[in-house]
Amino acid sequence: MKSQDIRQKFLDFFESKQHTIVPSAPMVLKDDPTLMFVNSGMAPFKEYFLGNGQPKSNRLADSQKCLRVSGKHNDLEEVGYDTYHHTLFEMLGNWSFGDYFKKEAIAWAWELLTEVYGIDKDILYVTVFEGDNEDGTKLDQEAYDIWKQYISEDRILMGNKKDNFWEMGDQGPCGPCSEIHVDIRSAEEKAKVDGKSLVNEDHPQVVEIWNLVFMQYNRKADGSLEVLPSKHIDTGMGFERLCMVLQDVQSNYDTDVFTPLIREIETITDTDYGKDNQKDVAIRVISDHVRAVAFSIADGQLPSNNGAGYVIRRILRRAVRYGFTFLDKKEPFIYRLVDVLTKQMSKAFPELKAQKQLIENVIKEEEASFLRTLDQGLILLDSIIETSSSKEVSGAKVFELKDTYGFPEDLTDLILREKGYSYNKKEFKLKLEEQQARGKQASALQSDDWTVLIEDEEQEFIGYDALEANVKIVRYRKVTSKKDGELYQLVFNLTPFYAEGGGQVGDKGYLEDVHGDVIYVLDTKKENNVIIHFAKNLPKHINETFKAVVDKMQRRRTECNHTATHLLHQALREVLGTHIEQKGSAVHSKYLRFDFSHFSKVTVEELREVEDFVNRRIEGKLPFEEFRNIPIQDALDKGALALFGEKYGDTVRAVKFGQSVELCGGTHVDNTADIWHFKIKSEGAVASGIRRIEAITNDAVKDFYSENNRAYFEMKDLLNNAKEPVKALQNLQDENADLKKQIEALLKDKAKNLKGDLKSELETVNGIQFLAKKVDLDIAGIKDLSFELGNEFDDLFLLFGTEQNGKAMLSCYISKSVVVDKGLNAGNIVRELGKYIQGGGGGQPFYATAGGKKPEGIEEALMMAKDYIM
Repeated sequence: MKSQDIRQKFLDFFESKQHTIVPSAPMVLKDDPTLMFVNSGMAPFKEYFLGNGQPKSNRLADSQKCLRVSGKHNDLEEVGYDTYHHTLFEMLGNWSFGDYFKKEAIAWAWELLTEVYGIDKDILYVTVFEGDNEDGTKLDQEAYDIWKQYISEDRILMGNKKDNFWEMGDQGPCGPCSEIHVDIRSAEEKAKVDGKSLVNEDHPQVVEIWNLVFMQYNRKADGSLEVLPSKHIDTGMGFERLCMVLQDVQSNYDTDVFTPLIREIETITDTDYGKDNQKDVAIRVISDHVRAVAFSIADGQLPSNNGAGYVIRRILRRAVRYGFTFLDKKEPFIYRLVDVLTKQMSKAFPELKAQKQLIENVIKEEEASFLRTLDQGLILLDSIIETSSSKEVSGAKVFELKDTYGFPEDLTDLILREKGYSYNKKEFKLKLEEQQARGKQASALQSDDWTVLIEDEEQEFIGYDALEANVKIVRYRKVTSKKDGELYQLVFNLTPFYAEGGGQVGDKGYLEDVHGDVIYVLDTKKENNVIIHFAKNLPKHINETFKAVVDKMQRRRTECNHTATHLLHQALREVLGTHIEQKGSAVHSKYLRFDFSHFSKVTVEELREVEDFVNRRIEGKLPFEEFRNIPIQDALDKGALALFGEKYGDTVRAVKFGQSVELCGGTHVDNTADIWHFKIKSEGAVASGIRRIEAITNDAVKDFYSENNRAYFEMKDLLNNAKEPVKALQNLQDENADLKKQIEALLKDKAKNLKGDLKSELETVNGIQFLAKKVDLDIAGIKDLSFELGNEFDDLFLLFGTEQNGKAMLSCYISKSVVVDKGLNAGNIVRELGKYIQGGGGGQPFYATAGGKKPEGIEEALMMAKDYIM
């Protein structure tokens, strides 16, 4: 069977068992703080297991895209080295929400595998949970007794908590499970070693194929288990492994899931898969990783420097490095695989075809960017290895590679292990923690368990129709973050507060009780379909009824900006073309930000057209039309735009202003006239193929014009009320440019005269020509002087200090041979010496600068310079 047929047979089978077939959810999660990506088939249904939402059916089945590269479930290190782990994989799953349980789940799994797919019963093993004393759980006798009806008892194996108690994360729904394993070894191998001894022992041909999870518990923050309100079934079968079994091959990479990609890599790189182990690993890594990156971009997650985006960037850079080192590819090529992937999988996942151009552009740009630094970074890593006195290299040096060259530590670790080295992980962690302490403080929340005051299963949002309401607190918990300290999260029985979502910020406001006590709501977010209100304090009379009041001014300004994003989206599609698709937005009370797909800079004239288009609709006084809880197909028939990467239910809310119709859960003005005016403040690129517009409306526009008007008259005053201030300013600029040229010429002459004096002051320290001195030059003159001296000496270390406009400046130059031989780095050195001038800086290993506000610290910094070469 071809892979497409295997997937379809699974879905058809469970449809025959009265399951509703649902499409795969996007991989990137937006309202679950415990998970970054969908890492299992059940993650998109977590709210149903927790009782916070109602599924369209109590029986569902799907093929879910999953990503396992971070957190508790992380398969990245195994990918490529074995034949059955992947970053992105499909999880075929069937689900019961309080309907059937173990009996049906086991029976149908056995029927599908042995009767529909025709897998030989004699190559299958199953496991059951043996219990765990720490959790107080017992042997899953019920599952054991059911399995005895289908398979001999010598093929039913006991599994511990690690293997047979499934948990999605540190908190959340969980329960005992039964795994089904398959043994596809040859008859000769089976005769030598019993298959049961290889189950869960990472044997490439004795692998888990399906996991039947019996969801009974919720893991709380304190580690304890509580019984879920209803028992559920959550199964997950590895699609790629199933294809391996049914296509009678010994590796997932030999199935038609991967062979088209592998053939294309062979063609592009002029290699033969199966001839060389290192090249085979590289080809497997690339064929796996391009799938993960392509699907992530299609789901709206672009590579970036933080969060989920950084994970995607790491995966792609890992693939680039394997191609660079083992397949000798020094130019971008991975993006060329997207065409093959799209042809292969777009029938099951149409988002690949719809986003193909964007995926190719982003991957190509990321490849080119990383290749520019990879070569130099590998040379430096070789230098680090050569100068290391043991097989464990410095963790600080590994951190430097990450910090300066964008080398993820797992990539460095991989290269070191290939060469028989390791690195000091404690030292690396210390440096990383120091960097994090210098930067933004972590905002991750540590939370207590919920304190339940009222058993209320359904929370009602009334914020579309009201900004005030009488509410009761249903439950609360205390949370702690390094950034905000202690906060309380409150859940109400109903709420007028809009929770952050769809780019729109959460509402602020306050709670007031009958005693006149007021608690301020600082933010509102959604977690697993529950609206949570953040407050600094807990109300004194927590069981009473409160008056909940939304900050009307912030809501009104935010609504102006949100409606403006809809009009902006329409304008961009009208002016630039219907290829425009929204790729993200941020709607605040003071401004709006809108990201969209477009492959060239938007011209000034086009921006003016867009701005005029929006303002004409504001002047047109278009009324707000809302279609609440309508079938999604009805909304699409009305022309509503749906966004890629968003998860929509069967019923949706559509918002209409004139010809602008979008699926949207946010809040909006009653009439476009309320916006008053729309003004674009900036436009630029945020990634390859992604542009960003930042704009303002309403009060912010009034403030903008008022400030510009004030600045205009101040400028006229400075120009002695010139009748033509622009022309007068241009004359001043021209005059200033002439004076700068004269000064630069004088400084160059001064630097030439100074060079001869400085050469005589050089001293030899440990074979290096050294000089640390304060000079009377600007930073540009110091740079020219340093490089001129560098052209005359191959073993130079210079540190110059200067004072400009009351500020201190340091400049460090190190000959490239010294950088390589001694492992010195000018960027790191000036960053450390910058502390003496109360500043900081950075740059390249051979030249870097630092600035600070303490000129009297220059002499002390110069005195410390020699320590680096002693």
